[in-house]
Amino acid sequence: MKKYSIGSWAFLFNQDQPTNDFHTLVHKLGHLGYQGIELFGFDPHPNPDSHDTKEKRQKLRKMVVDHRLDFSALVANLWSHKLWSVEDQRPFVADFEKNAFFAEDLGIKTIRVDTVEPVAQAAQVEPKQLFDRCVKAFDACSKIAAQHGVTIAWEFEPGFAINKPTEIVALIDAVRALGNPNFGALFDTCNAHLCGGALDLLQQLKGKITHLHLGDSDGTLNEHGGGRHVPFGVGALNFDQLIPELLTCGVPNDWWCVDLCFWPDAWAVTADNKRYLDKLRHKYAA
Repeated sequence: MKKYSIGSWAFLFNQDQPTNDFHTLVHKLGHLGYQGIELFGFDPHPNPDSHDTKEKRQKLRKMVVDHRLDFSALVANLWSHKLWSVEDQRPFVADFEKNAFFAEDLGIKTIRVDTVEPVAQAAQVEPKQLFDRCVKAFDACSKIAAQHGVTIAWEFEPGFAINKPTEIVALIDAVRALGNPNFGALFDTCNAHLCGGALDLLQQLKGKITHLHLGDSDGTLNEHGGGRHVPFGVGALNFDQLIPELLTCGVPNDWWCVDLCFWPDAWAVTADNKRYLDKLRHKYAA
């Protein structure tokens, strides 16, 4: 049975009253019937620095489990680093390792990463060099992740480098060819819609997907160059077409993570999004 989680970031950005208190967030999501929460590992939510001991991490995990929830994944805070515009990726990799320890202590099996730097700056670096630097860093991160029993979900986005279908497939293949079966795509339906078409890209990535984010798309970008995630039914995506394909894409977990990134007043649509997924789950994945 598919399980629902929702990204904790939805309740921080573009909200008149951000939900900074993580316990409040967990309590409300448990009450609404979600089975999981996807941890945005940035302040003010729990992160490797705020929970820097095993005791703090055990207490956090117990709080989540006590509300009948689990962590579906961790979004690692790596945005302070450069990835492909510099020769040395060691700071990026070292920070990833810190997040891998954090994830393992919390029982989190998947860490989400991206290519960090805006696609608009990609012209400053030779394309092969950019690609090779990403492969090198993700290879190192994948090997660290494997030591912690963690899978990496790389999220391609229209605002970050390496976002064309051929590039996306090539990057995953290149990292996996180095002995990293735990590396794959985070398939976000909204971002996929903007990076080549959700259905077409999904079919190209079957067997290469390690995690799912579900969100509708109206075809526009947000103020940060990412896909503007809108509530289910508001955008252009045909989930009656996508869900059967998603069920055969080979993703190695049962999470359907709702992504409402930058949607104003996320609480107003969180319950409705779950009801929308309930209908899809009953129809296709009961």
